[in-house]
Amino acid sequence: MPIATVNPATGETLQTFDAMTSAEIEQRLAAAEAAFRDYRETGFAERARLLDRAAELLDDDLDHIARTVTTEMGKPLAAARAEAAKCAKAMRWYAENAEELLADELPSEADVKDSGASAARVVYRPLGVVLAVMPWNFPLWQVVRFAAPALMAGNVGLLKHASNVPRTALYLEELFDRAGFPHGCFQTLLIGSSEVEAVLRDPRVAAATLTGSEPAGRAVARTAGDEVKKTVLELGGSDPFLVMPSADLPRAAAVAVTARTQNNGQSCIAAKRFIVHGDVYDEFAARFTEGMAALTVGDPMAESTDVGPLSTERGRADLEELVDDAVRAGARTLCGGRRPQGRSAGWFYEPTVLAEVTEDMRIHREEAFGPVATLYRVAGLDEAIAIANDSPFGLSSNVWTRDQAEQRRFLKDLQAGGVYFNGMTASHPALPFGGVKRSGYGRELSGHGIREFCNATTAWYGPESDAG
Repeated sequence: MPIATVNPATGETLQTFDAMTSAEIEQRLAAAEAAFRDYRETGFAERARLLDRAAELLDDDLDHIARTVTTEMGKPLAAARAEAAKCAKAMRWYAENAEELLADELPSEADVKDSGASAARVVYRPLGVVLAVMPWNFPLWQVVRFAAPALMAGNVGLLKHASNVPRTALYLEELFDRAGFPHGCFQTLLIGSSEVEAVLRDPRVAAATLTGSEPAGRAVARTAGDEVKKTVLELGGSDPFLVMPSADLPRAAAVAVTARTQNNGQSCIAAKRFIVHGDVYDEFAARFTEGMAALTVGDPMAESTDVGPLSTERGRADLEELVDDAVRAGARTLCGGRRPQGRSAGWFYEPTVLAEVTEDMRIHREEAFGPVATLYRVAGLDEAIAIANDSPFGLSSNVWTRDQAEQRRFLKDLQAGGVYFNGMTASHPALPFGGVKRSGYGRELSGHGIREFCNATTAWYGPESDAG
């Protein structure tokens, strides 16, 4: 795939970029290694000052970078602005909280004595250079939710961004440079996916994080495992949206529309499978379908647009194949199911609702990365949980019930990294984010995320030592 900015609303190639040469990659690896030697010695106050400055600059640049994001990957402009603002918020959160999150841990006096020590503690130290392989769908947020905690912990970063968002990738490097981070602390590598293995195998790279497809995750995990390097993987998702009889149906249906079509339906944590109790299925399906059909599909730069184009022509073709396969196998189309009429350019697809989906359809097990929802009618709690868990993925889930006994059961039995009751899944700096099964492993955000790329070092002091 070429490294290029291609406007998905028009299909027009706006700018192409040369991939970095081996010599340029070497220069950046050397700069990252040198930067880490010095940057790891800075204190939390200095790191926080730099990260706060980056947040200020991002706020100033909000409209400019939002237009860049929309031009490169097609999300509505309002959503791109919100993404940039969320990044600034996360930077400030880590600037304020990192020192406390990485404070030394002190075991109890009884445990210290039992270990034979005069004192003991656990100290968190940065690992070094972390390679981040990031996707195009949230081209700012996916990077910042890695970079903010990593930089506050004293690590440095190398970003290999998706090849269709090079302008955004270069902006992020420039942002941290302008904020005053030392040279080499955060660098973008304009390289193809074929170059990732060599970079990850380089001894100067200590660890890697990847958000993306399952095949990409497998490739990075395989290489990192061979090199015995730490990884965090956030891969695909096919999140269930479960609706029980006690739910507030008008609100659940309205949120369901947003949950399925956020980011033009191209979100790992977008609700994709809507599992509804038979007692309320007909009403929910009618409300949900009406809401999906009413969305405005169009120019992502227009403030009135709800759903813009898919990011790539291939992405739309993949989505069409899933829908066509389901319809051939007996699924019923309640709305959408085709490209919008009258559009000769751009990679648009109508918001779509499919009913009567069965387990023999590809869309039952594969992630639909676009504005396509699948509806399931269930007889009760056990069947709802069984269908929700009948997926290779386990990223997050949405549950709509006001019955506390049902909430406890869902929390206990749903196979997911998150269970969101009566609301839409969303990431927040204070809450850990990640999945189980083929959705990956490890956690981003919160204290769990900042500690992923730290060495938890045990400091044990014998009877004749002075604890430093």
